[in-house]
Amino acid sequence: MMDISDPLDFDISDLNIDVEEIDTKPEVTDTETQVIDTLRRGTQERLASVSTSVLLASSWSPPSSTNGARQRNHSSTNTIPTGSHIETTFGPTKRNIVTTVHTDREGHQITVYKSWSDLTTAGMSLPAGGNNQSHTIDEEEEEGVVLGAAAAAHVNPQLPKHRRSGSNMSARSFMTSPDITTETDQEVIVFTERPSSKLSCTLCDNVFNDPIIATCGHTFCRQCVAGRSPDVKCPVDGTKLSVVVANIAVSEQIGELYIHCKYGCRPSQDRMGEFEADPKGCPHTVTINNRREHENCCVYMAIECPNNPNCSKVLKMHLNDHLRLCQNIQCAHHKYGCAFIGTSEDMSEHLHDCKFEAMKEFLQLNEDRLRDVQSTLSQKDSEIEFLRSMLGALSERLDRLEKTTEIKMNVLDENQNTLNQDLRDAWRNFTMINEEVSHINARLNSGAVGVYDPQQIFKCMGTFVGHKGPVWCLYVHGDLLFSGSSDKLIKVWDTCTNYKCLKTLDGHAGIVLALCVFSDKLYSGSADSTIMVWDIDTLTAIKTINAHDNPVCTLVAANGMLFSGSLKTIKVWDLHSLKLKREIKGLNHWVRALQASQKYLYSGSYQTIKVWDLNSLDCVRVLQTSGGSVYSIAVTNQHIICGTYENCIHVWSVDSYEQCDTLTGHVGTVYDLAVIQAPGNTRVFSASYDRSLRVWNMENMICTQTLVRHQGSVTCLAVSRGRIFSGAVDSTVKVWQ
Repeated sequence: MMDISDPLDFDISDLNIDVEEIDTKPEVTDTETQVIDTLRRGTQERLASVSTSVLLASSWSPPSSTNGARQRNHSSTNTIPTGSHIETTFGPTKRNIVTTVHTDREGHQITVYKSWSDLTTAGMSLPAGGNNQSHTIDEEEEEGVVLGAAAAAHVNPQLPKHRRSGSNMSARSFMTSPDITTETDQEVIVFTERPSSKLSCTLCDNVFNDPIIATCGHTFCRQCVAGRSPDVKCPVDGTKLSVVVANIAVSEQIGELYIHCKYGCRPSQDRMGEFEADPKGCPHTVTINNRREHENCCVYMAIECPNNPNCSKVLKMHLNDHLRLCQNIQCAHHKYGCAFIGTSEDMSEHLHDCKFEAMKEFLQLNEDRLRDVQSTLSQKDSEIEFLRSMLGALSERLDRLEKTTEIKMNVLDENQNTLNQDLRDAWRNFTMINEEVSHINARLNSGAVGVYDPQQIFKCMGTFVGHKGPVWCLYVHGDLLFSGSSDKLIKVWDTCTNYKCLKTLDGHAGIVLALCVFSDKLYSGSADSTIMVWDIDTLTAIKTINAHDNPVCTLVAANGMLFSGSLKTIKVWDLHSLKLKREIKGLNHWVRALQASQKYLYSGSYQTIKVWDLNSLDCVRVLQTSGGSVYSIAVTNQHIICGTYENCIHVWSVDSYEQCDTLTGHVGTVYDLAVIQAPGNTRVFSASYDRSLRVWNMENMICTQTLVRHQGSVTCLAVSRGRIFSGAVDSTVKVWQ
């Protein structure tokens, strides 16, 4: 035999064996020559198919299974002429129709079942797909071997199994184990003694089949619980059932029950569909766990004739007698196409004349080579599958590494961004402190010594947390602090005892931008263009006013009137009737700041502050400023102060309306201003976009302290009893004192 250790390197020409090298008889007839030519063509075609399969298996495309490769190799023989056909399955195909013979030793009448219709007339059920056509039997065909009544039911394993036994227990009512069949392969079960009722399922009244413990704590068949409707309930306590765990203890008990060998059972004559012990069958009794061990070697088992499947099945104990009389011995070369069937004596004579006997060595050599090629091909398929699995595992590992690397890179980027932000904040704070120190030094050098009071230092005393959005406005009334936020809510905080949120007022459909209090009423303005009126005693809504066509940016109450600012307009409302009293138009931009004193109303818009008489509501003075829109206004006994978009705080004299100074230090918009006045010591607090609060001494116009604790822009301020409340974009309110 040639070396085919590597099927990828052999040449198909190496397998072209010359038929002339075969040691044939000296005289070759024309028929034998034709057979040899046919075999040679079929062999070459088969080898070509094997070569193609080897080449295909060497590629990286999904390989066909080994069985598939064998089928391709064998399919090439279909081109051989009918007269010289060689079977490529190396064995005859088993027939689906089985002939069952019943007779006795005395030579009584013989009954032969050769079709499913005959089985039906014998009182047996037809299997699915069975042929119901009748079959006529000649007298010459009426030959057989004696079969017991019990074995007659087992001649064909495809015959339907009866579901009930002689002990009134269903054939499916036993424990499923390696030795016990399930619903899909039911066996005949006849118990030697009636099992205890404790081993019966209360749902199907049969012996437990694969017992399980249900949610109610009782034991049932698995199929009775899982195979029924989802609403099945326990017959004992009515609990809805579901599988919890297998009942191993009951399974072991059922496995130790004794039953008759299935070859010692027959259909019951009295009870349709049930089985009973057959005195003419196998007399052995075994436990359910050990039944396979016995039944696989039982001498009452019906088996096929090893000579030819055309023979009827016989009992194992009668096999030797059958072989002595068998008329269906096939030629040893039947797999190559020889159709001879006869007795042992006829076979000896046939082999002298069989045309395949002379070339058996060649045929065997060819078959061995094909088997080796197929084995090598199967090995290569296994190696390819192994390599594919290794590549798949490597690919999964690379994917995991890639995902892990990506996650780590994202964390590194986040950490780097956080570090950069911290560095920027630190640099900004350093710059602010440096500027403040320079400013103080300049003031000290100019002779303003002794005014700075180092003991008046404000510290953060606590933080109110509760809003889910930036805090845009604050207002203090007595011991209550009101805060409005982007979360459309107004929270009421206790600033005297427990410093907790007393209530949350919900009513606006937009951001709450402005708050003010007059008498016992709270007024809130929102981006939804409305003003809501709340009762402070009950903290409930009283009325909603559709005030403007645009967001209400600011509110202030004075002289029995409520003033609301919006885009290029100020509306005046009567606080008693809550009706519109007057609308002031003609302003050049958004009115974001309103402040009132005893006689005047101050409004801020783009680079302009207008002073209005509270009695006549006429404009009495216009102050021009710089730095963009005016965002905040504060009034003291001596000054008018405004914060602008471009970082500056401008100061005017309240008497002469002349600009006194410009306070610098913030690096962002000054959103709000608040004042604490004391004889000879007036302080102004400013809130800015740069996340800081600054404290200004209005006696010498210097910044005495910078408060940096917020994590976002500081947007609003409120003053009460020497304390400062600051709201910010970080959704918190801090208390300074």
